Amino acid sequence: MPREMNSRDWEILKVLAPEYESPTCAGSGHAFQSILPPVSNHFAADERDFEERLRRLSTEDLQYLVDHILDGSESLGCVQEEDVETLITLVGERISHEAAQSVFSYYSSSGVCEQ
Repeated sequence: MPREMNSRDWEILKVLAPEYESPTCAGSGHAFQSILPPVSNHFAADERDFEERLRRLSTEDLQYLVDHILDGSESLGCVQEEDVETLITLVGERISHEAAQSVFSYYSSSGVCEQ
């Protein structure tokens, strides 16, 4: 579900990708509508870099992302598969195994590529 990102979303994106300069996807020319797809596809060099970026988040910000993933407003559709696995592992470590399972279930049932 596309959304207009709010100030908290932009703050989280800035933590994950301090090098970002524009709220627009260079590939599509459209404004980002989620946080994780641009980090996975445009900023993180690889899975390890994606993990390091995610670990910068507070548990509160990670929970915020999980809540938005589960309500469908944060897309995982274009996030690299290995990055989703990294996210799920971190959610299991920092929030709960139940939350990690919920994110996995949501990801498994979705297939829409949105940014």
